Amino acid sequence: MTENGPLRLSKCHSSLIPFLARGDFCQTVDGGQHARCADVQIWFGQEKTKRPPRSEAAMYSTLLVCLEPSRDNAPLLKITRNLAERSDAFVIGVAASRILQLAYSVRGLTGDIFELDRQEIDRNMEAAEKEFRAAFQHSQSHLEWRAVVTTDPPMTQLASQTRSADLLVVEADHSESVRGGSTIDISDLVMRSGRPVLIVPAGTDELPAQNVIVAWKNAREARRAITDGLPFLKAANRVLVVEIADANRIAKARESLADVVTWLKRHGVEAEAMAVPETADHALQLAAIAINEAADLIVAGAYGHSRLQEWALGGVTYDLLLRSSIPALLSH
Repeated sequence: MTENGPLRLSKCHSSLIPFLARGDFCQTVDGGQHARCADVQIWFGQEKTKRPPRSEAAMYSTLLVCLEPSRDNAPLLKITRNLAERSDAFVIGVAASRILQLAYSVRGLTGDIFELDRQEIDRNMEAAEKEFRAAFQHSQSHLEWRAVVTTDPPMTQLASQTRSADLLVVEADHSESVRGGSTIDISDLVMRSGRPVLIVPAGTDELPAQNVIVAWKNAREARRAITDGLPFLKAANRVLVVEIADANRIAKARESLADVVTWLKRHGVEAEAMAVPETADHALQLAAIAINEAADLIVAGAYGHSRLQEWALGGVTYDLLLRSSIPALLSH
C-alpha cells in the first residue's frame, strides 16, 4: 500500500475492511494503464461510496429522445419505445428550436417576421409533442415532454437537458452536415453531454442489439463507452471486442483485450476478442468487420477536441456519426 496511490479493486463490497481481509485486490499507482480490468479505485483517507446492486446498475432508468421539429420522427420513436419497454424506463421527449435572429432590423417588418417565426416554432413543437405521445399511446412507459425555444444554438440547451437521463437517443441524418445550423448537431451532443448517446441511422426503426461489437482502444473514452454500454452487452447474444492495432503491437493488444474480456465476464457478459493489424483507415476496417460479423450495434468511445468552436473528430468517430448504417452507442 502506498501513501497516496490508489487501490484498484475488481469487486466492490459494502465496507473496505472485510474486503481487504480476503486479500482479493490489486494495487497500482497507474490507474490509467490498468483501469481496463477494475470497477472502482479507492484512495485511502476518502470515504468509499457503495455501488448499487448489479441489477440496478445494469438498467437505463431514463431515456431522453431528441426529436427534430417539422420532421418525421416515427422510426426513432419506435426504437425508443422498444428500449423503454425492455427496461421499464421513463422517457423524456425533447425538441429544441432557435428563435430567428436578424443581423439588422427592417422598418415595419421586424415585428411581423419575429411573430411569424414564433408561430411556426409553436406549430412545429405542438406537432412534435403529438407525434411523441402518439408513439407511446399503447405503451406503459411514463412520459415527459420538453419543448426548448432559445436564442442560443439548440445543442447548447439539448446538452443541458441530458442531466435528467441515463441514455440519449438521436437520429443521424446522413443528408445533413454534422455541423448543420439549427438541426441537431450530433457531434456537439456526444462531446458535451457527458452521457452515452445512441446514434440511430436515418430511417432505422429496429434495434435488436443481439450481435454487438465493442471498438476497443485502451483509452479513457473506450473504457467509458464499454461501461456505459453494459446494459446492451448483458442482453446481447454475442459480444465481440475488437482492437485495431499496429502490427508490432498485436501482442499488447491481445493482452489488453484479455483483460477486457475478463472484466466483462465478471459482469455476466461472455465476450470474444479480436486483435486486427491496422491498415490505412481504421474507420473502413471497423465498418468491414461489423458487416462481416453481422453486427447490429457498435459500442465505441468518441474521440475529438474542440477547435475554433467546432469539433475535430477522430476518423472512426466521424464515420460512426455520419456514414454508418449500423446503430452506434458513443461515449466521450
